[in-house]
This record gives sequence, C-alpha cells and structure tokens, in this order.
Amino acid sequence: MNATQIERYSRHTNLSDIGPQGQQKLLDSTALIVGLGGLGSPIAMYLAAAGVGRLIFADFDVVELSNLQRQIAHGTDRIGQLKSHSARQTCNALNPDITIETIDSVLDTESLQEITPQCDVVLEGSDNFPTRFAVNEACVRHKVPLVSGAAIRFDGQVSVFSGYKDDVPCYRCLYAGGEDTAETCAETGVLSPVVGMIGTVQATEAIKVLAGFGRTLEGRLLLLDGLSMEWREIQLPKNPDCPVCGGHSS
Repeated sequence: MNATQIERYSRHTNLSDIGPQGQQKLLDSTALIVGLGGLGSPIAMYLAAAGVGRLIFADFDVVELSNLQRQIAHGTDRIGQLKSHSARQTCNALNPDITIETIDSVLDTESLQEITPQCDVVLEGSDNFPTRFAVNEACVRHKVPLVSGAAIRFDGQVSVFSGYKDDVPCYRCLYAGGEDTAETCAETGVLSPVVGMIGTVQATEAIKVLAGFGRTLEGRLLLLDGLSMEWREIQLPKNPDCPVCGGHSS
C-alpha cells in the first residue's frame, strides 16, 4: 500500500483481525454486486469505502423518484440515469482509489458464466427469484461465495451461501420449491432503513469472506423483525437432493 492508502485504511489495519495483510486482500479482490437498489446501495458504498479493489455493478434499471426513499447511492439529480452509473459516481466520490465497472444489461446465464469466475465474492440484491437462482447456480458452478439478502415491509434476511462445499447449503437449498414469483417493495412497501441494515450486513459478510477473518453466515440464515427490532438465526442444512448443489454433499 502507498502512503495515501495507509492513511485511508488505517482504521482497518489497526484491527488485529484485518491488519495490513487483510487490507491488501481487499485491495486485490473483485466483488460483483447484482442490483444497485435498496440493498445494493449500502453494499456498494461500504465495499468502495473499505477498499475492495475492483467492483462490478450489474443493473439495467434507471433511477426513479420512488427509489430515493431507500436507495441511498442515488440522488434527485440522477433521476433517469442508469443505477449502475449513478452508484459508480457515488462510490468514485467516496474512494477514487478503486476500479468500478458496470454491466448495464440483463445478467443472463451466458454473461454470468463469463463474469462469475472473475470474482472473489458475489453479492445479490435483486428482487426476483429467476435472477437469484441464476446467480446462485453460477456461484456454485464456479465456486464463488454468494452473499444474499432480501428485505420487504419491516423484515429482512441475509446469509452466505457456499454450496460447492461439503455440507454447506446453496441458495436453492433454502427455496427447494423453486419459487418463480416474489413480492416487491413497489407492491407491499418497505421501511427504508431496513434495506440499509440488511445491505450493511451483506457488506460486512463480504469483507469477512474476502479478508479471511471471523465467522461468516455460512449455513445460517439471519432474520430481522424490524417492528420488534429482533434478530433470530436459523440453521440451514444442505439439501442432498438440491438440483444445484446436491452433488456436492459428502
């Protein structure tokens, strides 16, 4: 690290669990963020500030006025702008020391197979099951950890999926029925800080994965009840019959 980086990341390097070596791992890492909305905004901003060296933002949607209640990477002056470009502008202002690339089209199976092997972690913040399932399948195939989060109304959930490992579930193990519909914030509403809380946990888990410290949420689903402000944890077993990762069971 150069002198500027040493000062910028000093609060990380002062942590014995991270130190200069852990920070260098972050600087050498690549993270793909799928969706730059309510979850992706805090994810992107914290990973940029933390010094993850290469960020790839994937989102083909544009900023709308109704997004601004919770999607903090965007501003009123960017309505109509691609969310991936708006988030890049915000994150470059936070930290010009990193590289940010954008994917402004739908992530299909082909594009996921191309981009996922380049990544050290993938963070999923989309609002539909087909995208979540496709991202999960690519992560299992290419052995890349997936940090997945979701939030609706006053509730949220987050976990780390590494289904390519023995006895560790993938995202599809959680949704064995293969749901093809999902409620959206536009339909049911969401309390704005809730997506920030879940997205911030996702960013924390990704940093732990990349720098190699702490205990991640692998095999555990963390659930937030924002109305009572209670967190609870559910143990997630691997599904030996999972169509995506079942063959990886020991």
